Amino acid sequence: MSDSKRITAGKAELLELEKGFWTGDAAYYAANVDTECLMAFPQMAQAMDNADLAKTATKPNRWRDLKIDLKGIIEPGSDIIMLTYEAHATRENGEPYVALVSTGYVHRVNGLKMMFHSQTPLEAATGK
Repeated sequence: MSDSKRITAGKAELLELEKGFWTGDAAYYAANVDTECLMAFPQMAQAMDNADLAKTATKPNRWRDLKIDLKGIIEPGSDIIMLTYEAHATRENGEPYVALVSTGYVHRVNGLKMMFHSQTPLEAATGK
């Protein structure tokens, strides 16, 4: 993993933000998403405003057993931080989910705000 000396947010802070997006509710999203956020999933890719994205988090316990394997963090500018990781989680219905995830944050006066998020699902591990 490559860490730039300019990283202004700690890994723990970034991972806590990420965990919140997996388990948080609409209020969490509203508080931690920028005014607009670029989203990329296999079933959709688009820019969403804060309110519309917050409405997608209607079930706060939709994921459990979340494990994040951090692959890298970079800070390409003084106000942007990008991270990528492999996520392993269990859906609310018990189905396993594995994905490569990338998220971008921008520094705002009131903290880091998510401005980019992408998930690429991988085959779930079998043979538990």
